[in-house]
Amino acid sequence: VQLQASGGGLVQPGGSLRLSCAASGFTLNYYAIGWFRQVPGKERDWVSCISIRSGAIFYADSVKGRFTISSDNAKNMVSLQMNGLKPEDTAVYYCAAKVISPWCGEYEYEYDYWGQGTLVTVSS
Repeated sequence: VQLQASGGGLVQPGGSLRLSCAASGFTLNYYAIGWFRQVPGKERDWVSCISIRSGAIFYADSVKGRFTISSDNAKNMVSLQMNGLKPEDTAVYYCAAKVISPWCGEYEYEYDYWGQGTLVTVSS
């Protein structure tokens, strides 16, 4: 079972990036996929989650209205479209799969598998 996060990079404030989380070894259809982010020296914060089975979607208040999470079942992939990026969005972004339960969660301990992280830097 593996999750591969990609799509990070350097972008100017106000710009956009699209992160992808590709799964191998299992099918995402029945589970929940979350995105978290972490700034060095700080705790990992929950960003968004999609329950692929139910279609329910949730966002942290800090990204609501700017980020959009979606799933592509044919590609076994979840994406995070990030628009209106701000310097405070700079972090390593991780995707994670919650397989014990198909419902979304906001806490790290609820997730069973993690991708390796992709760095997003928002700077002029």
